[in-house]
Amino acid sequence: MSETNPYMMVGERLCMDFINTVSWRESTEKRRDWFTSYTKLVDWSLHAEVLTIQQAQDLLSEAEENPSKAEDVLKQAIELREVMYRMFKNISMKTPPNEQDLGRFNQSVSHYYQLLQVTKDEDQFTLRFKQTEKNLDPMLPPILQSAVDLLISKKELERVKQCEGDPCGWLFFDTSRNKSRRWCSMADCGNRAKVRRFYQKGK
Repeated sequence: MSETNPYMMVGERLCMDFINTVSWRESTEKRRDWFTSYTKLVDWSLHAEVLTIQQAQDLLSEAEENPSKAEDVLKQAIELREVMYRMFKNISMKTPPNEQDLGRFNQSVSHYYQLLQVTKDEDQFTLRFKQTEKNLDPMLPPILQSAVDLLISKKELERVKQCEGDPCGWLFFDTSRNKSRRWCSMADCGNRAKVRRFYQKGK
């Protein structure tokens, strides 16, 4: 988990990067939530290319006019993130997700999938989430879709792992050919583990 780059994207899947918006997730002292405001949620979504610059500007303007609504969306995003974290952490440990978490996740699926519609773009049809006017949560459906796509693919699900760096806690999708990835980043937790091994060997 990087401290110098607050938007380090190492999850290899949108839903993984969304889950990883908590630094040092499994530490009581160092843990830090990136989503301290609705503005931060929009900023991350822009960085993750979930939103366009125009969408981000429109959302922030709307949020200024409806701060309570923006706060509700922020709480909803954090709750969805934490449910997804617990689910995928269990999966990385080869254990089934908690039934309560799966139920909450399905509530989000039921809510957002009502917005799905087929649109025609030039010579092909595309399945997209309909954007409602003055809706402050357009970043959540694509993130949810990313999680659903991963959950229903058995082969891909086997590549969900948790960084071995303690107490990092970040999750990632292992794209290595032999499924050997161990760290969120070799330059970060991987290097930290390397230094620790070198120190212990020296002792």
